[in-house]
Amino acid sequence: MLSNSPTWLNGFSYALMLLGVVFWFWGTLPLLGHRSVLYKLHSLSVSDTLGSMAIVLGLLLKIPQEWPLLVLALISLGIWNTVLGYVLAYCSSENTTHDPDQPAQRLGQATPEDHPWQW
Repeated sequence: MLSNSPTWLNGFSYALMLLGVVFWFWGTLPLLGHRSVLYKLHSLSVSDTLGSMAIVLGLLLKIPQEWPLLVLALISLGIWNTVLGYVLAYCSSENTTHDPDQPAQRLGQATPEDHPWQW
């Protein structure tokens, strides 16, 4: 059951939820561009996470008796986005062995084998 909160708090709650939906749609716009797949994934995941957090905050103001569950959802959203970003960056590196002793090379970075006279 919804709480009997003041009208300004209801308006702020709905504004947060609307902001979350705007973030969701705003994050899908880079999918139409000609950038790299990782850029598209990054912008989509950040905007979806911010949008979801805004919606959960709006729900937290609307249904305060469910605060443990909603705070857990906020923490999970924040951790999941961070971990997923690191996993995507790790998997997209050019170093296929992922040997911790060998640093990963960036795309387009020259190696000593490419230009031995410059090293």
